[in-house]
Amino acid sequence: MDNVNHPEHYQGKHECIDEMIALFGVEAVKAFCKCNVYKYRYRASRRNGDEDIAKSDWYMDKLMELDNSPEKEIDFTTTSTYFK
Repeated sequence: MDNVNHPEHYQGKHECIDEMIALFGVEAVKAFCKCNVYKYRYRASRRNGDEDIAKSDWYMDKLMELDNSPEKEIDFTTTSTYFK
């Protein structure tokens, strides 16, 4: 199990963060990524250490990826059936 890059509890038909982009848009997910970068770095010394730093790095990488991609239109027809 990879708790950093592809946690089992976030897998389904689509990866959780991809559904978030479809539902809320790129700008909202970028803000979410920024908050998670901060959260995981803040708690690393008191909780999961290297794993939290790796998670923080993952969110920073995702933020930088989203910064370099065009804004995506929301297409509710392709989201999970939980949201229809």
